[in-house]
Amino acid sequence: MTGLLFALFFLFMLAGVPIALAIGASTMLALNAQGVPLMVVTQQMFQGINSFALVAVPMFILAGDLMAQGKVSEKLVDFADSLFGFLKGGLSIVSVLAGMFFAAISGSGAATTAAVGSSLVPELRKKGYDPASAASLIAASGTIGVVIPPSVPMIIYAVIAQQSVSKLFLNGFIPGLVMGLGLMAIAITQAYRRNYPRGTALSLATIWRTLKSASWGLMTPVIILGGIFSGIFTPSEAAVVAVNYALLVSLFVYRDLKIPDVYRILIRSAITTSVIMLVIATSAVLSWTLSSWQVPGAIAQAVLSISTNPYVIMLLVVAVILLTGVFIETASALIILTPVLLPLVLQLGIDPIHFGLIIVVGLAIGMITPPVAINLYVASSVTQLPLERITRAIIPYLLGLIGVLLLVVYVPIMLGISG
Repeated sequence: MTGLLFALFFLFMLAGVPIALAIGASTMLALNAQGVPLMVVTQQMFQGINSFALVAVPMFILAGDLMAQGKVSEKLVDFADSLFGFLKGGLSIVSVLAGMFFAAISGSGAATTAAVGSSLVPELRKKGYDPASAASLIAASGTIGVVIPPSVPMIIYAVIAQQSVSKLFLNGFIPGLVMGLGLMAIAITQAYRRNYPRGTALSLATIWRTLKSASWGLMTPVIILGGIFSGIFTPSEAAVVAVNYALLVSLFVYRDLKIPDVYRILIRSAITTSVIMLVIATSAVLSWTLSSWQVPGAIAQAVLSISTNPYVIMLLVVAVILLTGVFIETASALIILTPVLLPLVLQLGIDPIHFGLIIVVGLAIGMITPPVAINLYVASSVTQLPLERITRAIIPYLLGLIGVLLLVVYVPIMLGISG
């Protein structure tokens, strides 16, 4: 039955069926072949999305869209430029730093890539930066969007694994910071090799001016995460606060959005949310089916029969995560892999919070590995460059991010990761 299920799933995927429908249809047909009442499908779909924590998902998506469409991203880029633009290849550092700033607002890799890319690409081209390399760096920086909290994938993992969203958020800071530092190091090396120009001269007056201008955007993560960690509100409530704050800033402070713009953003965010929720619902049926058939336990035993060395097994787990991220988008891969791999890593003594960071960082890298590479598609759209050119230029940044993932796996203490 398990073989039939996965054969149907890959058949639907090859036929171009949307991922949510491919998961739902293959699971339903496999259950039907086993004689299981199809009422189970609707029950498990409802159960899969019947979680208060998931309220945060549409709210963080909406907050990120509101901030991305307004001037917040431009203000953050200006502030980052005032800090590091004076260095050789300083705009490369600005690209990463702006991505990290926006990651602490949006919780989405694609939104981070779009916001930073639309603000920086014209300036990068004007300064003589290689367009493909600049676009690939912005796409790679977008992966930090789901690691530095708030993070939509972390919320989804927390619901599936029944873990604390707050603990995942708290442990995501340093890995996200290390990802950014790694990308900066690669970017600076390329800047010296290609003799990129220096940018804006260092000026305390400029730093102060851009800081004041960007302060409304910089306050967003302070309000969200400060409220969560202080216990004032839950992550779901924080997401609603983020939406209200984004509306306040965009409509009344920067005044860069009008009511028709808000309506358009609401519609787009609702569509994005509906797709994610449908994936979660159908994947819940798949998870229940695999658990009923005791597939996770069988996989764990099969892997443990290959080797009992935890370092070797975790390397295999990382390979599975990275390979899955190449072919399946982040939310779907997260929902499929978590119930399968979590029992295995628990047998190795890996803390579920630690594993949550491993799988989120690993699948974030999938955002820049074709064919399913949403950040590359966004970067290509923003820069009007062929996807092939950006894909070739992404390789150094991809290797750097894989290096950070291995640090997360093997030296969590170094990154401050705890359960």
